[in-house]
Amino acid sequence: MTMGKSFSKRKMLLLGPGRSGQGKDHRRTRIANAYFSLFMALGNILGFATGSYSGWFTILPFTLTSACSVNCANLKSAFILDIVLLALTTYISISSVQEIPLSDMGAEHSAEEVQQEAFLWELIGSFRYLTPPIWIVLIVVALTWVGWFPFLLFDTDWMGREIYKGKPNEGHAYHLGVRMGSLGLMLNSVVLGVTSVILERLCRKWGAGLVWGISGILMSFCFGAMLIISYVAETTEYPSSGIPPIGIIVAAVIVFAVLGAPLAITYSIPYAMISTRTEPLRLGQGLAMGILNLAIVVPQVIVSLGSGPWDQLFGGGNSPAFAVAAVAAFCSGLMAIIALPRSSITRARTHK
Repeated sequence: MTMGKSFSKRKMLLLGPGRSGQGKDHRRTRIANAYFSLFMALGNILGFATGSYSGWFTILPFTLTSACSVNCANLKSAFILDIVLLALTTYISISSVQEIPLSDMGAEHSAEEVQQEAFLWELIGSFRYLTPPIWIVLIVVALTWVGWFPFLLFDTDWMGREIYKGKPNEGHAYHLGVRMGSLGLMLNSVVLGVTSVILERLCRKWGAGLVWGISGILMSFCFGAMLIISYVAETTEYPSSGIPPIGIIVAAVIVFAVLGAPLAITYSIPYAMISTRTEPLRLGQGLAMGILNLAIVVPQVIVSLGSGPWDQLFGGGNSPAFAVAAVAAFCSGLMAIIALPRSSITRARTHK
């Protein structure tokens, strides 16, 4: 795992709590999510930029020992920086958010609030109140994340193993590929930030459902391109230096960068859609985000448990998992285009 990826893993843990406090208005929630994606992109750019730097062991020399090589020292440095940043952000969160403890509330308000706490069984029980439009959003979300998780799990490994033809514990080719993957992920975050800025304008022009659907189709094409690049790399004879031809490297990095656009959409539109569709049910924003997070976590568990055996079934490598990702992303995009309403376009035609 690279330093940049170790930084970025924290964001998956913070998505639900960070979004549960956003508003109920569809447009405002979408804009809030776009800003959320923008600042997350800025953090990712810094994280992946540090991951592409291989000299952290010189800055923190105590990490390099007889039992810990240079690559181990760089990874250890990443964890140290993670601890520092987590402590800093935790302190900022605690000191900035002012919450009223239950003990300070009135007795009747305390009892009422405690009775209305969304425990696990209430979260599961709320599924029986979900309407068909909510189920459609959840299915599209689940298919979208079946597409995303193979990429998020194996992106830098794919670059090191299948593009640079290296092995994790042998030589420098694999680690060169991982660092190049970190560079691609940094560009991915740049595109994510730019897309977050223009996302609201795109949704007003085309409708949120169509934008989400197009992003799914684009994801599918990118994952398909990764399969093609893997095949070209496998059938190409590399020079004695072991460095892939520049064309293969550039193509792989471009795919990484382009995927930043659908990633920004994935971080924004589904949360706005689910918040507006659950509002009439009066479930509350926290419970609505919990329901949506289940549609994200369940695919993650399936991909994490099944991708390894699935890859081994077809001879190893990451290509089988990316093939499944391409199919899932295409199905999610097609379903979003067909089944989700283009609300912005409908309103525009009504005003005419």
